[in-house]
Amino acid sequence: MFNTALFQTTLINVVILLICIVPGWGLAKASLLKTDHLPAFSVILVYLCGPCLVMSAFFSLRYDAVEAMRMLLFFAVSLGLQLLFVLILYFLLKRKYDDPKYRVLTIGAVLGNTGFFGLPVITSLFPQHPVVACYSVVFTVTMNLLVFTIGVFCLTNDRKYMSLKPAVLNPMSVGVMVGVAVYLLAPHVRLSGAAAMIASRLADTVTIVSRMSTPLCMTVLGVRLADVPFRALFTRPFVYLTTALKLLVFPLFCWAVLLPFPLDPVFKGSILVLSSVPNASVMLSMAELHHGETELAANTLLVTTLLCFVTMPILASFLI
Repeated sequence: MFNTALFQTTLINVVILLICIVPGWGLAKASLLKTDHLPAFSVILVYLCGPCLVMSAFFSLRYDAVEAMRMLLFFAVSLGLQLLFVLILYFLLKRKYDDPKYRVLTIGAVLGNTGFFGLPVITSLFPQHPVVACYSVVFTVTMNLLVFTIGVFCLTNDRKYMSLKPAVLNPMSVGVMVGVAVYLLAPHVRLSGAAAMIASRLADTVTIVSRMSTPLCMTVLGVRLADVPFRALFTRPFVYLTTALKLLVFPLFCWAVLLPFPLDPVFKGSILVLSSVPNASVMLSMAELHHGETELAANTLLVTTLLCFVTMPILASFLI
């Protein structure tokens, strides 16, 4: 059944995020920002905004044993769904892995911008359930685990590049460790006076920095978009295939797998929304690092971001 309210809420939030691309595009067209500047923005996103986004999500919650168990379940389910879908694609396409575009397609069908893009959308859809912000964080953590293990293997077709160390020891993981520690210890620690004020101000600062994440991420995408001839985005058929897998097939796969299980609607809805977000920039970074069809990765990243304003509201309104 079509849910008009969910459609409108999702559409408005996705369109607002897409509008955030415009300043970066405009600054790039005015030659005030160039792609050469993007590494500096990426450092700020990865090492500052990302960890603060994670910590802020956990700081906003009061400890609840039931919710804590749901987050653990969400970790297992999101990891399992991504892994299963990648493996299905790998076994279907591995005979064609001499062509790097099939390797990019395999990981591009799963790797999504679940943090900077997914978090503001999902918190707007479920405003009465602050735990969904942590679901977004958990999904991002499981995605990072896949990126540096089976994701790198699929992209390079070589096991020697697989490594758990960068998957576990990265800025996002540090943010998770700090956030979870505060989440678990907060009920048992009583601060007063100056200590309570300092803790409150620190938490406020983390929240302020976390709010920079999405506009900054969209600005980076705007600069990338300005550097690509618009026609070139839509003239490679393979871009459409990767986009369809990411924006439609993967979320529908997740929804179908979870349909028989007695999970609460917010849990299932969070999986659906977070699996339907556009590609994460890490896909392009990994393609550049391992010399694997960077143009396809870049174009897919931009096209999925531009087209998600159609697919996400439709999926949310019919399936949540």
